Amino acid sequence: MTTLTRPAPRTARRTRLAGVDAARGLAVLGMVAVHVLPTTTDDGLPTLPEQIAGGRSSAAFAVLAGVGVALATRRGTDRARQRLRLALRALLLGALGLCLGGLDVDVAVILAYYAVFFLLLLPFLGRAPRLLLAAAAAVAVVAPVLSYLVRPHLPQAGFENPTWSSLQDPWRLLSDLLLAGVYPAVPWTAYLLTGLAVGQLALDRTSTAVRLAAAGAALWAGAAALSALLLGPLGGYRALGQLIGVDDPAVVAQAVGHSFFGNVPTDSWWLLAVDARHSSTTPDLVGTTGSALLVLAVCLLVTTRTRRLLAPLSAVGSMPLTVYSAHLLVLHWTDTSDPTRYYLVQVGAALVVAPLWRRFVGRGPLEAALAAVDRSFDRNVRTPT
Repeated sequence: MTTLTRPAPRTARRTRLAGVDAARGLAVLGMVAVHVLPTTTDDGLPTLPEQIAGGRSSAAFAVLAGVGVALATRRGTDRARQRLRLALRALLLGALGLCLGGLDVDVAVILAYYAVFFLLLLPFLGRAPRLLLAAAAAVAVVAPVLSYLVRPHLPQAGFENPTWSSLQDPWRLLSDLLLAGVYPAVPWTAYLLTGLAVGQLALDRTSTAVRLAAAGAALWAGAAALSALLLGPLGGYRALGQLIGVDDPAVVAQAVGHSFFGNVPTDSWWLLAVDARHSSTTPDLVGTTGSALLVLAVCLLVTTRTRRLLAPLSAVGSMPLTVYSAHLLVLHWTDTSDPTRYYLVQVGAALVVAPLWRRFVGRGPLEAALAAVDRSFDRNVRTPT
């Protein structure tokens, strides 16, 4: 992959950002789908929305967060200042996440984890893409093993959302955020590092988007093939079947092939070979990184030809924090027995309101608040030179 050696033209930057925003908009609406629509059929099989968006939308959201950090910091040279600003943003997101975690919603709120994602990203600002990709690969391979070894010695995860009351048990909170929770930050750093590398590329060039698509497809297919090889011919399903007392490999595959809650159990090393979403195994991390890159590449390719086609999605993706938080508030305040209609109403509202807000007001309300904090920081905080 090639890096930019000089600033891209203004129109190219707009196109690039439109593609990134569109991909982020898809990720946000995919997360809404997983939250609202049924995830399993009456037979216990994953529904089509779950198969498409389950685990992949949140992974794409994390990869694109890394891309956003790269775009926000690529032109600056004062790394100390950039790290302080990112740390401040992490604290603000963490505070908002703890507030939203107290809502009466039956979904896992990701924002408190995002605060830790950004803090773990601080040492990597300004690093070259090749180094970042190597670090992402190392995390994707090592972190699941480390998590498997360490989690039996940590407090048992309860899978409730972190709230302000969670601060009363900081060790439990820290263990959940880093390793044991639904979005464990240590293995998920692989997503952020990948995005931080990708955000430094010439995303306005068609050749870059094509390479991203090829890389994404290869990672996605390669992870699935590796998992199938380990679990099939190399004996994984047979060993897991003995563990749960089932002889039929197809039944075992169904039992371990769906979604987990952030991690696989620590009952068998073979579980690290599954590629089920939200399992935080190496195949899962690699495969969902691939699908995220593929979505980004498609959005970049479309917006290089016509921005209007994906303009509503780009508007949603330009204010992801506002849309995501509004979605959680809607879940808290309302209830429905018709999840399909409930989802379509929320998506329709986002695709209508976000473009109008962006055109006539500008940034989303929460994004504008964060920007105001950034401006205040720039005015009032000096860093050593």
